[in-house]
Amino acid sequence: MKSIKPSFIIESDVDGEIILKNIEKAGRTAYKTEDKITPDSARKFVKKILDMNHESVIEHYNITVRIICDRGITHEIVRHRMASYTQESTRYCNYSAGKFGGEITVINPCFWNSASEADKKKYEVWEKAMKEAEKAYLELINLGATPQEARNVLPNSLKTEIVVTMNLREWRHFFKLRTSNAAHPQIREVACPLLDQFKKRIPVIFDDIVY
Repeated sequence: MKSIKPSFIIESDVDGEIILKNIEKAGRTAYKTEDKITPDSARKFVKKILDMNHESVIEHYNITVRIICDRGITHEIVRHRMASYTQESTRYCNYSAGKFGGEITVINPCFWNSASEADKKKYEVWEKAMKEAEKAYLELINLGATPQEARNVLPNSLKTEIVVTMNLREWRHFFKLRTSNAAHPQIREVACPLLDQFKKRIPVIFDDIVY
């Protein structure tokens, strides 16, 4: 069994200045003010439409992200319906195969990583359960079960990859919900650093979202 931390890869080529210029060009269609476009007008225009809650204009641009997390957390992600998803399938992936190392991979739970004795004991219980799940899965495969049958013993902590495509308006919605202190700690573990990356790459659009 292998245990890893969650991560993400921004799959799209992201040039924030070009994104803002394209959004401005689309948005100014409503007012027929394309003549007011200048080399540095995009940021001001996009900020103004966001301040006015005219967020439909930022739906013109999509970004795709590959998220590596546990299967439990993907249930949080796919609740965002204005998106497209492709996820690693436990029906077809045979984790006993060589390309998977003949083992399952699980996501290390972030909430039992302190040095306290209580957390150490909780982690040990979790780790034991993961190893038992892996043992049962591999045994079922060896007995002739198909991956879609054997997956019934796989845990929520199983590592999965999910490719997510959302427009910028839906990414704003995603970050507002999933970076909140009320969100699940493991979705925040992915969403917070992902938001930081979006802010670095795209000016204005996400500046008002803080955690």
